[in-house]
Amino acid sequence: MEGKQRGLLLVLSAPSGGGKGTVMKELLAQEENLRLSVSATTRAPRPGEVHGEQYYFVSREEFEDMIAGGRMLEHAQYVGNYYGTPRAPVEKWLTEGRDVVLEIEVQGGKQIKSLCPDCVSVFILPPSMEVLEKRLRGRGTEEDALVRKRLETARGEIPHAAEYDYIVYNDRLEDAVEDIQAILRAEKRKYSRNRDFTERMNAHA
Repeated sequence: MEGKQRGLLLVLSAPSGGGKGTVMKELLAQEENLRLSVSATTRAPRPGEVHGEQYYFVSREEFEDMIAGGRMLEHAQYVGNYYGTPRAPVEKWLTEGRDVVLEIEVQGGKQIKSLCPDCVSVFILPPSMEVLEKRLRGRGTEEDALVRKRLETARGEIPHAAEYDYIVYNDRLEDAVEDIQAILRAEKRKYSRNRDFTERMNAHA
C-alpha cells in the first residue's frame, strides 16, 4: 500500500476505578504501533508513580501557563485537580503514522471529539457499581471520603458513555483488550481513512 496512513487517535475514558490503566498497559504491550500520550496533572504522585511515565506532575501555575500558551490539546478539572494532554507529541506521532491513545476523563474526551472529529472514542465500563467500589477501595491509597467522592463522580460520568463511539466492558482483562484491538482494526479499514489510496487505484485502473 503506497504512502503512509495517518495514525488513529484513540480516546479512552472510564469512571475512576474502571480499570482503564490496566487495560492500557496490556494494550500497549501488544500493539507496537500504539503510543500513549502522557497527560499532565496538578495532583500529587501516588506511591510508585514516576514523573514522565504515568503523568507529568506539574504545579497549578505551570499547567495554567501551558493552557495560556496553546500547548494543551485538551484539559479539564477533576476532583479538584487539572488534567490535560500536551499537544506536540500527539501531533508528531499521528503524522508519523503512529496510533495514539489518550487516556482521559469525560470532560477532556468531549473536547477532543469536538477538536478531532475523526478520533475513535471508547468508554470502558466496569461490570457493576459494586465491582467499581471494590476496585477503588482495593487500591488502599485514598481515604474513605475521597473514595466516596470518586464513586459519586463515577455515577455522574457513566451516562456520558452515550457520547462515545464504542462501549467495552472490563470484566475480563483479555476480553477488554481484544475488543479494543478489534475496534482499531475495523476503524483502519473504513473507506474514509483509505479514500486517497482507493482513488489512486482507480486513477491507474
